Amino acid sequence: MTHYTYYTSPIGLIEIGGTDTALTSLYFVDTERHDTSSAAVLEDAARQLDEYFNHRRQEFDLPLEPQGTDFQRRVWHQLLTVRYGTTVAYQDIANALGNPKAIRAVGAANGQNPISVIVPCHRIIGSNGKLTGYGGGLWRKEWLLQHEGALLI
Repeated sequence: MTHYTYYTSPIGLIEIGGTDTALTSLYFVDTERHDTSSAAVLEDAARQLDEYFNHRRQEFDLPLEPQGTDFQRRVWHQLLTVRYGTTVAYQDIANALGNPKAIRAVGAANGQNPISVIVPCHRIIGSNGKLTGYGGGLWRKEWLLQHEGALLI
């Protein structure tokens, strides 16, 4: 059974979904779409998000169970290695996976990341240093990178 709770961040409402034991989704939404539950993992996720948005946390410590293909899960796992305050290119992720020609597949998997912010797909940029797509909106990607000090504008 999937449980849901909501967190109001500085850049919009976040829907947090999960089972009794792990986080399965985190999306920016316009309105609450589900009844809320009080699963401990969701409460912990909301607390850690609050710490992150208030500059008191740089790494998340939550059990994660994103649903996707084996390749997508490998990409998402690799995203977790991109540290707070840094960015890497899609090509870097493909290289780290041992498949430099998979840059487009990496981009597609990055775009399907079901646990935004915590699995930091916002830290992945184009090889030319430009910000490219973000499911929560490019303005949020820019805000998150500025928040982390990875983008100085």
